[in-house]
Amino acid sequence: MIAACGQIPVAKPLLGEQEVEAVRRVILSGWVTQGPEVAAFEKEFADYVGAAHACAVSSCTTALHLALSCVGVGVGDEVITASHSFIATANAIRYCGAMPVFVDIEAGGYNIDPDRIEAAITPRTKAILCVHQLGLPCDLRRVVNVGKRYSIPVIEDAACAAGSEILWYGQWQRIGKPHGDIACFSFHPRKVVTTGDGGMLTTSSEEYDRKLRLWRQHGMSVPDTIRHGAKQVIYEDYPEFGYNYRMTDFQAAIGREQLKRLPELIARRREIAQKYTWHLSRLAGLRTPAEPSWTRSNWQSYCVVLPDRFDQRETMQALLDRGISTRRGVMNIHLEKAYSGSGTYRAATTLTRSVAAQRTSVILPLFAQMTDAELAHITGELSSILGSADPAASRTV
Repeated sequence: MIAACGQIPVAKPLLGEQEVEAVRRVILSGWVTQGPEVAAFEKEFADYVGAAHACAVSSCTTALHLALSCVGVGVGDEVITASHSFIATANAIRYCGAMPVFVDIEAGGYNIDPDRIEAAITPRTKAILCVHQLGLPCDLRRVVNVGKRYSIPVIEDAACAAGSEILWYGQWQRIGKPHGDIACFSFHPRKVVTTGDGGMLTTSSEEYDRKLRLWRQHGMSVPDTIRHGAKQVIYEDYPEFGYNYRMTDFQAAIGREQLKRLPELIARRREIAQKYTWHLSRLAGLRTPAEPSWTRSNWQSYCVVLPDRFDQRETMQALLDRGISTRRGVMNIHLEKAYSGSGTYRAATTLTRSVAAQRTSVILPLFAQMTDAELAHITGELSSILGSADPAASRTV
């Protein structure tokens, strides 16, 4: 039975006439891939996060691949990261011929535990890849300090974190400044800013930015923007191996409009998260997410940990029967079949917290257009289900 207020999705991108007009502008311009709109989006995104350089690409996965390659990760190397992340985090490491080295997450949270990183370092460690999971920044200062002590580059998987902030030595700064060597963002439809798909890399290094721009377009020495505007014939060459990781001007034009919306989107998501916490914090045994005092999340997702006696799948099914879509907690890469083979990863610590988080947490719907009625329906039905000793008994049939 569908709930009276309709099926509530986990996420819903906010797209409107501004984005429609932006795409129309690109169509009429005649330049539809990696052109002036991409260049403008890069500048506006860099200005927004406070980065010296921003490079747009086709996805966050391709961004991670380029970032790791940029800092020198190659065949036989190791990269320290969390298993408790979307599989693309580790896949990008394997694209480089390197091995993911997994460490556990922090107690009571979903991000990499900085206390576990140092023990995982070996002579083969070439980078640390930390994740700002669900939009909540990791303890970045401590991670970066470990990297500095051992001269190991730090890459930020900021796929979910556009607009999130961190208190950095007394100043609030946006994720993507960057605070590590390179930060990578996603514009997938479940993210706060979406271009349908797409990604962005930010860095303070001019040399890294040069490499990223070269490699995203097959290693071609002359950008299209220069070649098409030249008054003389130019022959490009290909001095380095590269990839087709370009962003289209359609995506960039949408991204520019989404970036304008970002402050209001985050404000609304923070309001919804506060209401969720107010309603749900009274439920015995349910753990609601919390921001450390040094973070400001964009609330890309709202993830709760169920009371011990409640089964994750049964609770999610009970909610779905009542018209509420959910997702299980963040996956653990080392539990997937793609990582079951010998040599696909190394676990540097036990991953007990990571496994528990996946099996006991549930992501509730959160999107800027969510109404108070929808919020009340979600919190009311979850309260009803958790008030029963048996989630299955609370289902609407």
